[in-house]
Amino acid sequence: MLYYLFDYLNVQYSPPGFDVFRFISFRAAAAAISALLITWIVGPRILRILKRRQIGETAKMEAPAGHQAKAGTPTMGGLIILCAILIPVLLWAPIKETYVWLILITTFGMGVVGWVDDYLKVIKHYPKGLIGEYKIIGQVVVGLLVGSIIYFSPEFAPYNSITTVPFFKNVNFDFGIFYVPMVVFVVVATSNAVNLTDGLDGLAVGTIAISFLSLAVISWVGGNKIAANYLNIMYLPGSQELAVFSAAVVGASLGFLWYNSHPAEVFMGDTGSLALGGALGVTAVLVKKELLLPVLGGIFLAETLSVLIQKTYFKYTKKKHGVGRRVFRMAPIHHHFELLGWAEPKIVMRFYIIAVILAILSLASFKIR
Repeated sequence: MLYYLFDYLNVQYSPPGFDVFRFISFRAAAAAISALLITWIVGPRILRILKRRQIGETAKMEAPAGHQAKAGTPTMGGLIILCAILIPVLLWAPIKETYVWLILITTFGMGVVGWVDDYLKVIKHYPKGLIGEYKIIGQVVVGLLVGSIIYFSPEFAPYNSITTVPFFKNVNFDFGIFYVPMVVFVVVATSNAVNLTDGLDGLAVGTIAISFLSLAVISWVGGNKIAANYLNIMYLPGSQELAVFSAAVVGASLGFLWYNSHPAEVFMGDTGSLALGGALGVTAVLVKKELLLPVLGGIFLAETLSVLIQKTYFKYTKKKHGVGRRVFRMAPIHHHFELLGWAEPKIVMRFYIIAVILAILSLASFKIR
């Protein structure tokens, strides 16, 4: 809302210095700082509410033994993240822009799906929370909505079903009629991948911050005609506003990490992980970098693949030999390293390092072609 207020004041009265609010870089920085401050303001309040109502994490029997001590730690901290993302974007971005309200709908919608899952699991004490099929339905609905709007909206007509192919110059791929199913797949895959990664203190939220820092740069470049022409990439008018959203996610993630770093004072729960995962996937879709996601979100991909490999191999060996065997000591893969004797903070920090390398490689894809 501040965007429109300052724009009105600038047009009507042209006060000195107010022209700065037109610049994406300034508003992105303002969104990041606002998000960080909001986590520090609302975070302690939400934490007190969660503790007072005894909304804590239940013991996970499938996790390593050391995780049993985390039982009772407040969860549903994703509410802090949602507040810290949505409020700054509403303040500093033009919410009438299609790119902006699409990503807001995605983040809020996936947050609602995650909140329902957390509510049923923690407050109603349903062992598995929201039934898996219903959770998938919620994710699919969000994906269908976003994909259909992009595919059928005249605003996106010149490039609605097209995506860029990373590391190749002037090569685009057209999904055609499969575009909407592709968006659904991306939303479901990324939201569940981040959810799987959220198993160690600070792991998921820190990795998300690194990914969105890259997406902030990618969004700004793709929406800037001069920069897009210079780099010879697809120009997407309006997509630069996603840099404001991405910066807000970075600020919110760093602010939440204040409470979520080891030993965690609060967990984000599905409220946060599904919202952040869905936002990651849809942001990549909107900036036409769907095929870059395996690199940009390489940590999330590795976590997901470790689970798929473990389950597939276990079922195969059980059917063939009568006894199931495992590739990893435990999946997702961060638990495998725990059982190898790595300390939790060391695993998280090494995953951060890998995420930074993948983020740099993602940005380098603009020139390595």
